Amino acid sequence: MTNSIRFDDGAAYERYMGAWSQLVADKFLTWLAPTPGQRWLDVGCGNGAFTETVVERCAPATVDGIDPSEAQLAFARTRPAARLAQFRTGDAVALPFANVVFDAAVMPLVIFFVPDPARGVAEMARVVAPGGSVSAYAWDLTGGGFPYEALQAEMRGLGATVPTPPSPEASRLDVLHTLWTGARLADVETCAITVQRTFADFDEYWTTILGGPSVRAGLMSMSPEQVLHLQSRMRECLPADATGRITYGARAHAVKGRVPA
Repeated sequence: MTNSIRFDDGAAYERYMGAWSQLVADKFLTWLAPTPGQRWLDVGCGNGAFTETVVERCAPATVDGIDPSEAQLAFARTRPAARLAQFRTGDAVALPFANVVFDAAVMPLVIFFVPDPARGVAEMARVVAPGGSVSAYAWDLTGGGFPYEALQAEMRGLGATVPTPPSPEASRLDVLHTLWTGARLADVETCAITVQRTFADFDEYWTTILGGPSVRAGLMSMSPEQVLHLQSRMRECLPADATGRITYGARAHAVKGRVPA
């Protein structure tokens, strides 16, 4: 990764990104329309935010989650989903599973972190049985859809280094479509998903971003004066309503395809 982003705090990630992920997951799963009783694989499951939604909504037969961060997996194992889901360390481009052992494989908010996205998609297709689903959703990084894009832009303007994932272009709808058809998946479809999140007040927003893996190092490198300036700018960028709440949106891109019979 460029300026490596580390996900090593499951609770901080939950506040920073897990809540956003579940907002998208609800709409994504409605669009995916899976049938009950499937064997699921969550690639890059992180702290289990998406896995939890699958268990709650999709009546899966089994769920396996893999992630390179043992700290994130430790948090995932504390979730109610752990009553069904199995979590283990693993690499998206070398899945630790045999061929055709799942009915659905999904990569939630992960594909732009994969240095070789095409290989990651091919690996998902390999482990899914004929007729099964291979899907993903990703923040629209190149189109400004990332939930903390405004914050990152202000930080860059102040000279702070903001880490970027290795494959941001993989979040584009056209690139996702090409990746899925390139893996010889059938019935490939894409869509954009927009969501909104509300913070109780600016303090909740600020506390949330302080633990954010994509901005934490940059914030720590800034002077106290720069941080105060950044806070002031973000108050302007994210105006509160009459009750002090802050609501704003984000956009993700989704793709799905089927393993040919």
